[in-house]
Amino acid sequence: MGLLPDEAKVLPPPGIINRNSAWLGLTGWVTAMLHNSLNRRPAIRAGVHRQALFITIGWFIGYHLTKVENYKYAKLDREMKEYIRMHPAEFPEIEKKMFSEIVEPFHPIR
Repeated sequence: MGLLPDEAKVLPPPGIINRNSAWLGLTGWVTAMLHNSLNRRPAIRAGVHRQALFITIGWFIGYHLTKVENYKYAKLDREMKEYIRMHPAEFPEIEKKMFSEIVEPFHPIR
């Protein structure tokens, strides 16, 4: 089952490039740089394979956190729509106004 229930499988997958993946990938890279600096190694040149590994792990965790986030928001939206459907008296239909009714007509100066 994992982090998400089976009903989450109907949601479209998030994009490969999303904000959580980008931030956590960057955080992984900064973690590798900090580790190199604390061990008195050249920050960028040492342990490039470890830098790539940390970026990949951060990206993977960010992708799955985005999936969890999308599922939770979809669940909240579904519950809210169901509540609105069950209680129509609390949510009356709002009459849509035309743009011409909202804005006064233009009267040029004579």
